[in-house]
Amino acid sequence: MGNRVILVEDYKLVREGIRAIIERHGEFKVVAEADNAAEALRITKSVALDLAVVDIGLPDFSGIEVAREMLRHASNVKVVILSVYDDGETVVAALRSGAHGFVLKKGSSADLMDALRTVARGGTYYGSQVSDHVMERIRRGDADDTKSRPILSRLTPREMEILGLVAAGKSSKEIAVILELAVETVRSYRKAMMRKLGVNNVASLIQIAVSQGFTPWAQQGPGS
Repeated sequence: MGNRVILVEDYKLVREGIRAIIERHGEFKVVAEADNAAEALRITKSVALDLAVVDIGLPDFSGIEVAREMLRHASNVKVVILSVYDDGETVVAALRSGAHGFVLKKGSSADLMDALRTVARGGTYYGSQVSDHVMERIRRGDADDTKSRPILSRLTPREMEILGLVAAGKSSKEIAVILELAVETVRSYRKAMMRKLGVNNVASLIQIAVSQGFTPWAQQGPGS
């Protein structure tokens, strides 16, 4: 059997396509699949794995947080993150998470296979375009957490509180109960945050939180 892979992607049709690419040449075998972070971590703790291919935009937690938690529980697993985002902050956040590879979804199947082969051999893969982003961030000297949060200064203290709960995977109804607010009030806060941060969905909201170093997973845990 080739290198054992877990594929973490919330869309089944996309998973099937990626699986076909990965298994085409027999070097890698997808032995497990998950469509959310909690399931991915459960599998990581119970199944022998060599590699993890993780989508950055999962419905419950960011793929960057999943990479960090996977490596905390199974340091031998090598993680390759798939992303639609190619900005420097996202790439640096992935690098800090311990991920061994970063592949853009707009890339080719050859890019994914290059990443898997490189990582399986013990190397790291971020691609030429991604490497340019990382080097630019390092050159500017702002690749650390303390300098990556200004965008969150647009939010009020209450919005920051709600952002933490959203990033922890809580629904609007759950947040309403926790903070003793009306559900519609929570939804209004979420809409306001999305408008201020220039995004239009929860996955992007979570991604910004993670890329800015605002990562409540360590306090909340995936099962909270």
